[in-house]
Amino acid sequence: MNIQKSNTNLKQLALSLYKFSNENKSAFWTRIADDLLLPTRRKRLVNVFSLNLNTKDGEVVIVPGKVLGTGDLDHKVTVAAFAFSQSAVDKIKQAKGNVISIQEVAQKNPKAKDVRILA
Repeated sequence: MNIQKSNTNLKQLALSLYKFSNENKSAFWTRIADDLLLPTRRKRLVNVFSLNLNTKDGEVVIVPGKVLGTGDLDHKVTVAAFAFSQSAVDKIKQAKGNVISIQEVAQKNPKAKDVRILA
């Protein structure tokens, strides 16, 4: 667990996910925290077209990085990520999907049942 990052929000999220993972005995949240702390050159960037190709209608997906707005989405999906571009938010909402924080998913689903990581 190397937390030498300048982004304090990112550090706080990762630390809370590590704690949450220990409390709930769920390695899933440790994996998300580890992915969030990757070096900048290895950060996860996912476009909307990738969400469209790799998800099914009604699915819950976590992107441990940023969601970008390239492409279109033709089904409803709930997406949690550290950051979103405004165009990505608009396209997800236009497809009747939901944009939520990683913390919200963790609180609603501590065991991460039926949640996928997309990176």
